[in-house]
Amino acid sequence: MTDRPPDPASTLMQVTIYTRQFCGYCTAAKRLLSDKGVAFEEKDATSAPELRREMIERSGRFTFPQIFIGDRHVGGCDDLYLLDRRGELDALLTG
Repeated sequence: MTDRPPDPASTLMQVTIYTRQFCGYCTAAKRLLSDKGVAFEEKDATSAPELRREMIERSGRFTFPQIFIGDRHVGGCDDLYLLDRRGELDALLTG
């Protein structure tokens, strides 16, 4: 047994972000997550129409990025930053 505390990243909810190339909002959302030390699964739909369809089915939205924390759809980049400004993002990330 080890006395080391658990890795904080291992206690965070799974984050999935649907992106496309040359999308400034995608870059900004990924930067916020990275700055917080959040690992995320990026699904680049630039050349993958099946990922775009999946994103639309899951989110009901057509714009990029679309972000999920666990199974919860939190919206796009502006929504993510709003959650952070309100102090709600960290709580969502830790479940």
